[in-house]
Amino acid sequence: MKSLRGQLGLFWILLFAMCVSLAVVMFTLYRNSAGAHISTARAATEHTCQAIATRYARASLPDTPAGPDVDLLRALLNLVLVEAPQVEGGIWQAGAGQLAYAYPTYEGSGVKRDVPLAEQPLIIDMAARAARTRWLQTDVVRGSREALIVTACPMRAARQDLAVWTMTRAGGGMLDAQGSLRAGLGVLLALVLVSGLWFVSILQRGLRHVSALEAQLAAAQSDADAMPVLSPTGVRELDRIVDGFNRYRVRFDEAHAWLRQAAQQRSRDQRLAALGRMSGSIAHEIRNPIATMRLKAENALAATPERQGAALQAIVGQIDRLDGLVESLLGLVQPLTLTPRPVPLAPWIDERLGAVAHRAEAAGVAVVADHGGPDAAVFDPVHLGRAVDNLLDNAVRHAPRGGQVVLGMEHADGRLVLRVDDDGPGVPPALLANLFEPFNTGRADGSGLGLALAREVALAHGGDLIYTARAPGAHFTLELPWRTC
Repeated sequence: MKSLRGQLGLFWILLFAMCVSLAVVMFTLYRNSAGAHISTARAATEHTCQAIATRYARASLPDTPAGPDVDLLRALLNLVLVEAPQVEGGIWQAGAGQLAYAYPTYEGSGVKRDVPLAEQPLIIDMAARAARTRWLQTDVVRGSREALIVTACPMRAARQDLAVWTMTRAGGGMLDAQGSLRAGLGVLLALVLVSGLWFVSILQRGLRHVSALEAQLAAAQSDADAMPVLSPTGVRELDRIVDGFNRYRVRFDEAHAWLRQAAQQRSRDQRLAALGRMSGSIAHEIRNPIATMRLKAENALAATPERQGAALQAIVGQIDRLDGLVESLLGLVQPLTLTPRPVPLAPWIDERLGAVAHRAEAAGVAVVADHGGPDAAVFDPVHLGRAVDNLLDNAVRHAPRGGQVVLGMEHADGRLVLRVDDDGPGVPPALLANLFEPFNTGRADGSGLGLALAREVALAHGGDLIYTARAPGAHFTLELPWRTC
């Protein structure tokens, strides 16, 4: 989101760029207008020069013993140049210099018969070059007031030393155009400066009002449950926002009070519901072992002494089950105290596989490791080992006979990733919504605490336990932040 300062600054930059572009256009138009005059004058001199050379070639004027007839050449020049306003010209011969000159359209008081002295060096150079190269030559000399255009072209091929030249001046109004250009650029510069000062003034006033509103809001930050009453700024647009904010504050206070009451009621309802679910589950988990122990005790009292040992052994097994349930409940209720340390991963994985090897062998399930990760990592080996053991135990219980459970480990994207996959039926859809909650189980002999404990261990390490529904089987991923020391 852009700030008001940035938007106004961008607008001023655009205005500045627009003024610069307009200045460039004005200068370009000036150059193009002057250039158009020069191009027209250049075309006139070149056309006139070629016309004189062509007429000379067609007329086949005779030469006197001293060379070309000067009177005839002067007549030829007058005949052609009279049709070219403001163009003067002459005929030059190597060794003899200027043979003839004419300027029939001269606007002075008399007839002009002399070649301009200041331009003679350029005229001679151009004529000599045209006679030597046998090509048309044109040169444009630009001045502050006007431009001088001189063109020279060779005469007929029989005379290698003759050349005709024409000359004119263009852009007599360039000085006035320069004055107009300077005035226009000055107006543009003044416009840029005035607009910049104007925008700075608007920006400063707007920022002062915004800073005042910001100060009022900052003063009310100490009370997170209340919104401040903003004071009017005197700027119509900002005051509409202030009025809207103040009206919203009233509705916010009412909604906040209602939300606080609703949150309190919801918290009480959630605690009661959770307490009810847990009480029912704990009662069910405790009743079954007690009923079994009661039955075994009654049978032992009625049985012969040699059969009482088996009954007592069964009672001890149920007591162990109750003890495991209590330990699991304490693990959920009490906060975990982690002791992270560097752990060699290969032996630790072998230990995890060994913990479920007997149960996997009895169930006919192969448990294999896919260790493609690093050699060591930092975590609490005891708590994380208990979490992985619970995941492996669940996988072995749900895998079919002849199936396979895979414990994988890798280092990916700055995290230590542990995967436990099986090829069993997967998690039933009815259990997915509350998969990691205590006592949520699909087995009659399960407590529903294994996944809950495993997730608590992952969260305590700063990671998470994720279930991915992917056929076949169940796929659990335990992710931890990567540490090596």
